[in-house]
Amino acid sequence: MVFRLIIVLFFFSVGAFSQEKFIKHKISKGENLTVIAKKYGLKAKDIKDANPDAPKVLKLNSILLIPNKNSKSGQNSPAVANNTSGLHEVLQKETLWGISKKYNVSVDDLKKANPALETEGLKIRQQIVIPSANSIAVSENSAKNADAEKQETIQSTDVEVAVEVQPKETKYAIAKKYGITVKELEKQNPFIKGKLPVGYVLKIKTTKEIADAVNAANSPQAPIQEASASSTQIADNPVVKKDSTFVYYGNHADLADQLISNATENIGTRYRSGGTTKAGFDCSGLMFCTFGNFDIKLPRSSIEQSRIGTKITSTEAQKGDLIFFKTNGRRHINHVGMVVENVDGEIRFVHSSTHGGVMISSTKEPYYQRSFSQVNRILQ
Repeated sequence: MVFRLIIVLFFFSVGAFSQEKFIKHKISKGENLTVIAKKYGLKAKDIKDANPDAPKVLKLNSILLIPNKNSKSGQNSPAVANNTSGLHEVLQKETLWGISKKYNVSVDDLKKANPALETEGLKIRQQIVIPSANSIAVSENSAKNADAEKQETIQSTDVEVAVEVQPKETKYAIAKKYGITVKELEKQNPFIKGKLPVGYVLKIKTTKEIADAVNAANSPQAPIQEASASSTQIADNPVVKKDSTFVYYGNHADLADQLISNATENIGTRYRSGGTTKAGFDCSGLMFCTFGNFDIKLPRSSIEQSRIGTKITSTEAQKGDLIFFKTNGRRHINHVGMVVENVDGEIRFVHSSTHGGVMISSTKEPYYQRSFSQVNRILQ
């Protein structure tokens, strides 16, 4: 009896020892000693030594003993391999997510280490690079350092200037002078979103070069330069009267977008006859206020606005043009809006409607299709 007990204890201790020293691995399709060794961070010779009776050609679903480097972690599932840089051979049905979990790295890190994955995807038996934790940390640190250096460079070139608002100055004129948009100006000085009080000091962040150029232009020591500067300003942004028509000449690559942005910020504001503020707009009041915010003075009524600029066909209409209508069976123009886009013969425009306030409508709507009159170009 005692002898049998000794035999049982012996086999139990051997089994515990083997479990502590080795991990059992079931061979999957496409695996060989090299692939399995890489998966566990070992050499093929280590696995071969642990399995002296294993055939040269591994059989599917047979079991191999894998030497366990760390006896404590050896009891865990072998699905997670050591995070050391190396190669991984893609097996059937494997995914990037599965491989990332196996090697304890992120999918993004795998894509960065293997740029071809973005366009070609995973392929069976493809060798992909597994980044190590150290290489990931180094790349992240270098990216952070580059961003920090970039921020320092930007901060070193940006300056803050104090600008006192002068009578008849507009947000657009100030923003243009300092090389920023009206939105950026309002973001830096939130209190001016409603009004622009004369005499108030604005704080504007701009580049040192622009600030120096503005200071030089305002300096009284060079009257000849001042004269040339003023002539340049007039050439860049004048309102010219020609054959009873007022046309805006100048660089307006992004002006149309800013006009649309300014007008559409009022969407939802109610209709108010004679209104030119956020308390309420009529159709011509919305155009008068929007263009006025950018130093472009329009007449006050829709019929007068229809007589300025250059009359164009509806197919030529583009962003920033004025579009006119004769509504309610009227013989003369009595409604105006601003073109937001013209796609496939459909003109969408922002306007203040008597029944809906500030909104965007379309010439495909039967009401506006029937009452359409003309399109005028103000920005030349």
